[in-house]
Amino acid sequence: MNVTYISLKGHVEIEKYRYFYFFMMLTVYILIVCSNCTIISLIVIHKNLHEPMYIFIAALLTNSVLFSTNIYPKLLTDFLSNEQVISYQACLFQIFVFYSLSGSEFLLLAAMSYDRYVSICKPLQYAIIMRKRTVFILLGLAWIVPFCHLFVLVGGNVKSELCSFTLKGIFCNNSINYLFCAGSKSLLTFGLVTMINIVIFPILLIIFTYVKILIVVHKSCREVRRKAAQTCLPHLLVLINYSCLMIYDIIIIRLESDFSKTARFIMTLQIIMYNPLCNPIIYGLKMTEISKHLKKLFFKIRHDC
Repeated sequence: MNVTYISLKGHVEIEKYRYFYFFMMLTVYILIVCSNCTIISLIVIHKNLHEPMYIFIAALLTNSVLFSTNIYPKLLTDFLSNEQVISYQACLFQIFVFYSLSGSEFLLLAAMSYDRYVSICKPLQYAIIMRKRTVFILLGLAWIVPFCHLFVLVGGNVKSELCSFTLKGIFCNNSINYLFCAGSKSLLTFGLVTMINIVIFPILLIIFTYVKILIVVHKSCREVRRKAAQTCLPHLLVLINYSCLMIYDIIIIRLESDFSKTARFIMTLQIIMYNPLCNPIIYGLKMTEISKHLKKLFFKIRHDC
């Protein structure tokens, strides 16, 4: 079989710090999986958390686990390997999963903002609008739409000819476009359409819904403001965090020649560490009902010990 391999040259002094990198990232990966899965399990187990808002949170945290699993096992293997390489097909698959789940993150946050909008601005119609069928349709669209877009984009590059086999990164992302001998204008155009559909449009929808929420809350009593702050603030924090990380990704790709190798390495680690670690912390501490169940779980574990 004729297999094409790509070298990943984004690591910094890996020969010197390989074991430090390995144990640090292994610890982070374990924390990501355990923290996210704990809150997902609480939402699944407790019936009072079987509401649209918590279902969307569980979906978002599941997205974080899948996102991390796409990156960390290969990254951990590379830290212990003499050569950091990946096959071209595996690289395309990693890109497909990475950007599909990134798009799903924005669409899930948009669905969550719509849920908060209906809950606060149209409370009497909430039960009618946010039925289980509606929730599952929104969840399905949040995963299917990005997967379909990225399937076209990545599939169009399967047979593209490579003129370079060295990627300035620690995992595969859109930097692979610099390795192609010739770019496709049709794929570039479709890439812009994809960005509009799965990033820009969801962000505009989120901004619109939260402006509406702020207008309603401003005219309401203190109790409504408190409830809105408790449920909306975590979503806004997650949106801001993730938007900043995706901007990092774009900056690294577009201006990679202007970044030092160390700066690019640190920023890339933030992209794959920060959001999956912060999401369960934000929702675990800021969402009152989840926080209550977490405290009960920790007290029970402590008592059993």
